[in-house]
Amino acid sequence: MRVLKWLFLALLGLVLLAVASANREPVLLKLVPDEVDSFFGFGLSLRMPLFLVVFAGIVAGLAIGFVWEWLREAKHRSAASQHRREAGRLAREVDRLKADKAEPEDDVLALVEGKGAR
Repeated sequence: MRVLKWLFLALLGLVLLAVASANREPVLLKLVPDEVDSFFGFGLSLRMPLFLVVFAGIVAGLAIGFVWEWLREAKHRSAASQHRREAGRLAREVDRLKADKAEPEDDVLALVEGKGAR
């Protein structure tokens, strides 16, 4: 399985290297369209290779997806934490009840349970 993982990562690296070398042409990225830039009088533009734009988009999409899932699963993590606390409380209660039942205080109960009081 480890070999398969390394093989997949090597193949992925080769594909990313091929995409990067095929898309080296610089492109102009603008923060706002030209019409908005001329209306407000500000605009930010940046010239960078196309493969960096593509890779940055992939990384940004992954980051947004991870944050979205983390927020979506918050209620499940909260419920799991509450269930763990409840299970611990119940386990302590069972242990306490077993300890209380281990030595009956009444001789009649001891005879009924078959332990015999002597």
